Amino acid sequence: MRRGGALRAPTPSHRYGTTPVDRQDFAGTSVQGKALAAYLRTTVRPFLGVWARTHSLPWPTGLVDAAGRLLPPVGTTRCTPVRLDNCRAEWIHSDRPRRLDASGRSETPRRRADRDRVVLYLHGGAFVVCGLNSHRRLTSRIAHTTGADVLAIDYRMMPRNPISHAVEDGVDGYRYLLDAGYRPEQIFIAGDSAGGYLSFMVALAITSLGLPQAAGIMALSPLTDLDPSRKMAHPNASRCPVFPAGAVPALTALADSVEARIVVEGQRGPRVCPVDADLSDMPPVLLQVGSNEMVYADSELMAERLSEAGVECRLQVWENQVHVFQAADFVPESGRAIREIAAFVDEHVASRRPVSAVRPGA
Repeated sequence: MRRGGALRAPTPSHRYGTTPVDRQDFAGTSVQGKALAAYLRTTVRPFLGVWARTHSLPWPTGLVDAAGRLLPPVGTTRCTPVRLDNCRAEWIHSDRPRRLDASGRSETPRRRADRDRVVLYLHGGAFVVCGLNSHRRLTSRIAHTTGADVLAIDYRMMPRNPISHAVEDGVDGYRYLLDAGYRPEQIFIAGDSAGGYLSFMVALAITSLGLPQAAGIMALSPLTDLDPSRKMAHPNASRCPVFPAGAVPALTALADSVEARIVVEGQRGPRVCPVDADLSDMPPVLLQVGSNEMVYADSELMAERLSEAGVECRLQVWENQVHVFQAADFVPESGRAIREIAAFVDEHVASRRPVSAVRPGA
């Protein structure tokens, strides 16, 4: 038992390629976690089944993010709007700043400029729903627990924009952090669900543009493969309490139709999914996923591909937890998972000195 008291069954590291995957299984499911799964299975899952059959209709997707205004941020975290080239963003300022001293212990800095970490966050929502409001509770909890300020990106979404535009907005956010004075080894890229997909795609774009790579990636219940075949063949296709089997093919069909309609330079380019990309330049990765999730197969495959590429990867599998359970702060496992994220950040913060050049919120 360590790091927040989460229980793990003793499992060895899994070696797929040149670097073994640090797989950690979190055993046990709280009463709250079971209740949430039962609730989602009888409400959200049938609704998504309807969406899967009618995804081409003009759904009022903006209502989901609007409803998020009812959820306040945690603690005394402060939110400051930011404007990027093609989208909005938001600073979530941590109310518990911390940095590591020379011995690796956490200490509280005297001023905000001393912080040695920042998180670039990309929200989930199948590339079509959610935004800054819907995820403010989660991003503020991450800021509160990690001691990092969080820059959340309100990226452009389907059906008006292809997924590639969302990647571009994530890269713009990364450049914004560099311009603000952060060094790459202080920047962590994170995201949930579709935002997990974007986290990897932004990291790949950073490499292709010749920019220095980030310190790490934290992917929460990530989608990593838009090809639905592996997920449909997995037993979790019928077990997942959130997504019905038809939802993933519907998402792929929607992405295909948008990309066919919106072309770049008069030509539709080939889609690149994280699991099929050259991952050799990826920074260390933390993957968190529930054992019954539809995207569990994606996390296992991503861990395998990262191992083959020689990339450090920690795969945390949480027993019977629902999709992006980290957002449900009344579930005990959620708090434990976010503490694991904080521990991952602590491990991989390269700088041990005050960073006077950084101007968060610049």
